[in-house]
Amino acid sequence: MANAEWDEWEVIERLLPAGWESQAKASGTMRRCRGFASAGQLLRVMMIHLVDGCSLRETAVRAAEGHLAQVSDVALLKALRRCQEWFRWMAQGLMHQWLTPWVTGGAARRIRVVDGSMISEPGSTGSNWRLHYSATLPSLHCDEVLVTGPEVGESFCRYTVQPGDLLIGDRGLAQRRGIRHVLDGGGEVIVRLNLANVPLLDDQGRRFSMLSHLRRLHGAEVGDWPVIMADAHGQVRGRVCAVKKSRAAAARARKRTQQANSRKGHLVQPSTLEAAGYIFVFTTLGAEHYPPARVLELYRARWQVELAFKRLKSILATGHLKKTDPIGAKAWLQGKLLAAVIIETLISLGERFSPWGYPLLDFPSTLPVARNCADEIPA
Repeated sequence: MANAEWDEWEVIERLLPAGWESQAKASGTMRRCRGFASAGQLLRVMMIHLVDGCSLRETAVRAAEGHLAQVSDVALLKALRRCQEWFRWMAQGLMHQWLTPWVTGGAARRIRVVDGSMISEPGSTGSNWRLHYSATLPSLHCDEVLVTGPEVGESFCRYTVQPGDLLIGDRGLAQRRGIRHVLDGGGEVIVRLNLANVPLLDDQGRRFSMLSHLRRLHGAEVGDWPVIMADAHGQVRGRVCAVKKSRAAAARARKRTQQANSRKGHLVQPSTLEAAGYIFVFTTLGAEHYPPARVLELYRARWQVELAFKRLKSILATGHLKKTDPIGAKAWLQGKLLAAVIIETLISLGERFSPWGYPLLDFPSTLPVARNCADEIPA
């Protein structure tokens, strides 16, 4: 193999978190891993399979031709199944080291958009998984990923919350338990509502009538009403911020609502169709620093995470799992996520590379940890 190609792989290895080779042994990845002289060789062969999209048989042929390993496709599958925890550990370490450093205790807020996506194997009998994903704004660096079975629903509870975090989510995340989880962690939320998922009270303790308040909005007027969310742990004071959609946008939303309910055999309620003409969110942010227009603009940025999912599915082909057994499928997906984080890291550090392509010393000693101050806004 050409020296230039090996140098490029050395850059990848030097990006990885300290102790990545010993972690391969500690996690059991290298146990009974015949044919591989080192953890680096194993990782490189796995990246041929995961990034290049080669079948296990083709990967085995390429590994032999490149003098990396002499293994069969069956041995590769067994090795891949043992890599899941190792892949997860490296991806998490990369994110913390290069992409999402954040100093706690300062007057700063980390903005995080969170979402979930179903990943499935082709065919109606394929294995399904749910990918829970969090990315910071505006950099869209992934700061947390969790892979679960489809029975584990979307919730803010899936994410680790630090003081000062602002989590932004769609209607699937509008649950009292999840909102309480964020608040208990010292964070705040902006989450889109529907008419029933989070029961709210007005400041007099009466049921908050969402539609009667929404009907007051005209043109581009922005609504802002104080509300109370009550649960088993007490009351949470928040606000509902809302805006009326344009006539064309409202028509499209009502059409999508009718089509979605038609596919499920449900009859659409008139109130649901009326509510489709508005965007309304619940937030725990104070009005002094976050007027309603700013809250809604922050929510609108949530759509950027949708684009991140599309990139992940199209560029690295994570839309379909190619493994039939659950352990292999989850390891395959975890490896795809590691590859995605490596790509993000290379992009983040690319502008800091020296003219010949890589620094001569270790990255931590020559480069500041990647940080985008625009990710932070006043708390």
